[in-house]
Amino acid sequence: MEKLKKIIGSCLLFLTIHASGQDLHFSQYFNAPLLVNPANTGFNPDYRYRIGGNYRTQWANVGTPYNTMSLWGDSRVLEDRFENGWLGIGGSILKDVAGSGSLSKTGAYGSIAYHQMLGYNSLLSGGFSLGYVQNTIDISKLNFDNQWNGKFFDMTIPSNEPFAYNQVGYLDLNIGLNYAYFASDNVYINAGISLMHANRPQESFFSSSVIDNRLNRRYTAFVNASIKIQDLWIVNPNIYVSKMGASWETVLGVNANRNLSGDGEQQLIVGFYYRNHDALIPMIGYQLNDLKFTVNYDATVSTLGSLNGTRGAYELSIVKSGVFTSISNVIKCPTVKF
Repeated sequence: MEKLKKIIGSCLLFLTIHASGQDLHFSQYFNAPLLVNPANTGFNPDYRYRIGGNYRTQWANVGTPYNTMSLWGDSRVLEDRFENGWLGIGGSILKDVAGSGSLSKTGAYGSIAYHQMLGYNSLLSGGFSLGYVQNTIDISKLNFDNQWNGKFFDMTIPSNEPFAYNQVGYLDLNIGLNYAYFASDNVYINAGISLMHANRPQESFFSSSVIDNRLNRRYTAFVNASIKIQDLWIVNPNIYVSKMGASWETVLGVNANRNLSGDGEQQLIVGFYYRNHDALIPMIGYQLNDLKFTVNYDATVSTLGSLNGTRGAYELSIVKSGVFTSISNVIKCPTVKF
């Protein structure tokens, strides 16, 4: 079984190098807003700023775990320069380590968005982000099929793979739109679309004469809603759909905040999601004032579950929102809150 896992782990890493699949992602996509859509930059109607972090580890039972991390932050600015509008500025750092450090991706992005109130009940946002991404690989740690001698991987056998580089970097451009409708103090709906890798950057450790491996554009759409029920619960249904090349990802489900203290300062968070043909995702968390912690567990329901014991991924998210006490002209939107 361990031999089989090693072979599968090597195959997964090799497919990561060769194939066009989905980008780095989190099950709690709504807690990684700048990664999903640059128009989310500064889209935080009740607050002036927020900072967050995400950590995900997966495939622990199939070789060395794959770890994905992000740090991000954004803020509303220039609210006194526009009539019922503002700019959002932000930045994010992403890092993904595949297997035993063989394949690593690090990206740093800056993003900007403009948000305009349309009357008293609607908000339209548009934004873009530009970043630099660097991929590195330690080829000496990789095993290939023609190095299998029938008993073990023999590293003295040439791999015959046409690697030209162990490090590549590129610029990455992303654009997006958001629309929010504040139906009442008890109902709020938000939808967005984005186009990631709009410039289709080259991403390959092979020479361009061997393969022209440009990133496919990723198209993403989501719909979120918040519904307050009797000042005890705020129910948040979500659906997220992403397409990159021939790969689709759909995540749908619901989370809910339970008012524990009567004034909303302490909240219990529970949720359940489903990633199509992949995983069941229970979630739990706690919010104290403006600081929120949430964790989830991805239970694999695909055919990979027989190899990883249904252990897909663990994920942690931390988000802190706030206002600057010296600033009083924050544009208020009628969002749902306790």
